[in-house]
Amino acid sequence: MEFTSWDKIENEQLSPTISRKMMSGENSTLARVFLAKGAIVPRHSHVSEQFSWIVSGALRFIFDDRELVARAGELLFIPANEPHAAEALEDTVDVDFFAPRREDWITKNDAYLRK
Repeated sequence: MEFTSWDKIENEQLSPTISRKMMSGENSTLARVFLAKGAIVPRHSHVSEQFSWIVSGALRFIFDDRELVARAGELLFIPANEPHAAEALEDTVDVDFFAPRREDWITKNDAYLRK
């Protein structure tokens, strides 16, 4: 068991416009992602299912067959292996939950975010 607060978790600056704080258990990862207006998350996919909760701001999610805008208070489920990208339409705080956990994030092998 681990007990903490977002204030105590290291902030990782991934690019000039994207940073995150995250915590992982044996089977899942929870992350609080900060995206400045105009930030781009390049197209990618992962074996994890993803739940995204937009705490504030707005993100445009781009899928192969559609786009959608998620705003503060809205939730999105992305199935495993679904290619997607995102663009911050405003300064945005996003909480993402992944299962299984994001090994690429934990090992910092997530070059698509580190620009």
